[in-house]
Amino acid sequence: MLKLNGVTRRYGDIVALDGLDLIVPDDTYLSLLGASGSGKTTLLRLIAGYEEPNEGEVLLNGERLDGKPPHRRDIGFVFQNFALFPHLSVSDNVAFGLRYRESGAIESKAQIRERTEDALNLVGLDGFGHRGVGEISGGQRQRVALARTLVTEPRIVLLDEPLGALDANLRARMCDELRAIRERLKVSFLHVTGSETEALTMGDTVAVLADGKIAQVDDSSTLFSQPKNPAAARHLNAWNLLPGVVEGGALRTSVGLLPIVEQVADNTPVQLAVRFDEIGVCDPAQVPEAHDHFEATYVTGEFNGPTALSFFRTPDGELIQVVDHLSDSRLPDLKEGQAYALHFPPDAAVLFKGAA
Repeated sequence: MLKLNGVTRRYGDIVALDGLDLIVPDDTYLSLLGASGSGKTTLLRLIAGYEEPNEGEVLLNGERLDGKPPHRRDIGFVFQNFALFPHLSVSDNVAFGLRYRESGAIESKAQIRERTEDALNLVGLDGFGHRGVGEISGGQRQRVALARTLVTEPRIVLLDEPLGALDANLRARMCDELRAIRERLKVSFLHVTGSETEALTMGDTVAVLADGKIAQVDDSSTLFSQPKNPAAARHLNAWNLLPGVVEGGALRTSVGLLPIVEQVADNTPVQLAVRFDEIGVCDPAQVPEAHDHFEATYVTGEFNGPTALSFFRTPDGELIQVVDHLSDSRLPDLKEGQAYALHFPPDAAVLFKGAA
């Protein structure tokens, strides 16, 4: 089990990680979701030993790692750009760590060849060992980088946006393959990504990194449907957030007074969150009975294959997004510049106490 206790990393006056706590259990695939600049890569570098925390501790199976050099931590790291040696063959890239690691280097050519071939077979590259890394595709190079990491049998594998350099179709295939490989090896993977879709698809568990701390850790389904705070909701890119203040048992927002189900004291700052796919759109005079609603102007739409995303602007400039599944379309034909009622059942709204 990997455990980080109160880990802080500062760069001058900039705090990249702020007293962060995180646990990666044994035999699990944990996705770490965060925006660009949130400290995701910094966190991996601290675990791997390429940087050291200013405060806090990093432990693996109870053993303190901070202060140890990277090559003595027994941690695998798959870099975003793969970091392969261009002058070496696929096999030589994979075998490099076996030959040259400080502790436990293998001298037997037969043993090196057997372990290298096993690693290549594991990632689906059996028969590719003789090729140069410039002679294979981006997806194959990603697999070589993974094989080079796995061949040394690390206790945990860190993946820094490993699918970022691949095209969409290849990313989808590699998602399945990475999960299958991890399940066969029974070693934990910590997979960093800025894509909410990738994080939810890959992780048995997903951790959201925001403002230098872990905002929420949960399984994919729970995180998507029940975010615990605004930071988690924003990173999922599936929730609209409307800030307001409680007034007489309702919420005073920029779009008017909205009913709330929960009992909250007056003058409490609150953010109301409604998921993109929970919002319906209709003429202001035809709002379904028992639905809460507010008015907004249709701006434009975005076609995404099986879904379409519609954008609306509230009178004070807030952008509201509504998703429609085209196999079961529920939105009317929308006209740019026209005002519509955006409605939702009261139980679809989630309240987060605190200012935006």
